[in-house]
Amino acid sequence: MAGPDREGERPDAGGGAHGAPSRPVLQLPRYGRYVGLLAIVILILITINTLVTKPNGATGVAPGTKAPPFAVPLATGNLSGEADVATHAHQGAAGNVPACRERGSEILNICQLYEEGPVALALFVDRGSCADVLSEMQALKAEFPGVRFAAVSIEGSTGDLRKTIRKRGLTFPVGIDRDGVLAALYKLASCPQVSFIARGGVVHSRALLGSFSSATLRGRVAGLASQSGGG
Repeated sequence: MAGPDREGERPDAGGGAHGAPSRPVLQLPRYGRYVGLLAIVILILITINTLVTKPNGATGVAPGTKAPPFAVPLATGNLSGEADVATHAHQGAAGNVPACRERGSEILNICQLYEEGPVALALFVDRGSCADVLSEMQALKAEFPGVRFAAVSIEGSTGDLRKTIRKRGLTFPVGIDRDGVLAALYKLASCPQVSFIARGGVVHSRALLGSFSSATLRGRVAGLASQSGGG
C-alpha cells in the first residue's frame, strides 16, 4: 500500500522509500468490476444475518483472540487500492507486504492503532442510519482521550465518505475497504458493528451489533478504557 515490497524494509510515514509516492494497498486488483456486485451481496447478507442472529449469538471476532491485521486507505487521502490483510510477505491476493507494516499518513492501520492504545473500531456502510454510529463515537472521543476511535466503510464512494466526514465533524480516522474483504475477516453480521480491541491487539469484548443506544456504546468504551489503560 504505502512502501516498498522488499521484505524487512519498513515504509516511512511519508510514503515510499526515498520520499517516493505511496503505492496502492495492493497492486493487483482482486475483484475489479465485481466490487459493486459484492457490495450489494454484503448488504443482503448483513440484513439476513441481523434478522436471523439471536441476541446472544456469537458474532464478530471472538473476545480473547487477536484482531485480524489490516491496512486500508484513508477516505481523506489520495491513496487508492484495496485492503492489505496479509499476515506475512508475498501472500498473493491478501497483500505483498504484511498489513501491520503498511504505515503512512494516508493509511488506517489497525496494528498501529492498537500499538498506541485500546481501539474502538466501527465497520459500517455509508448508507441510511448505519453511519450514525460515527457521530456517537465522535461525541465520546474527548471523554476518552486514551482510546483510539476509528472506522472503515465497507465499499462506498470516497467522495461521499468525505462529505460524511465533513458533515459529522469527524476527527478520527475513517478508512475505505473498496472490495469488502473486512466483512468476512471481522465476521460482519450487522450494520454498524463496533469491535473493542485492547492495547496489543487482543479483542477485549464481544462486538456491538446493529442498533444500540449511546449509553450502551459509552459503557463499552468506558470498560475498554479502564481495563486497557486508555481512560
